Amino acid sequence: MMDTEAFREFKTGLALLRDNYSAKALQHIQRAAELEKSNPYYMSYLGVALARTERKWADAERMCDTAVHMKRNQAQLYLNLAEVYMAAGRKEDAREALISGMKYARRDIRLNIAMAKLTPRRSLIFSFLGRKHPLNRHFGMLRHRTLQAIGRT
Repeated sequence: MMDTEAFREFKTGLALLRDNYSAKALQHIQRAAELEKSNPYYMSYLGVALARTERKWADAERMCDTAVHMKRNQAQLYLNLAEVYMAAGRKEDAREALISGMKYARRDIRLNIAMAKLTPRRSLIFSFLGRKHPLNRHFGMLRHRTLQAIGRT
């Protein structure tokens, strides 16, 4: 049966991609995407693999974007699109992809975590103390509330 072969190829490619063997992963994911052309996950991960290995940003973006349009409520597809944008040096587009993902796949914490990694943190109040020191935490929250109150968040 063709779809089990596609799934097997995809699983192998995904494991290789996760272990940073992007070039080897590309072959397997490409095969899975050829066997099952309408699968948004195969298409999306093929975009990620293309971006990582061949730096074909436009093709990678198109594949990930098409996958997102096929299945809007799947957070992983937005994360993949954001990864492609980041690899291409397009941080603002990555942020927009994650914001869109939050609209359609609200409950997925991975989108919030990815967004937090893209958002720079403010400098420490007391640079000679650690970020988790109670004084930095307390005065940091106070600064945050003050900036919110005056509309400068």
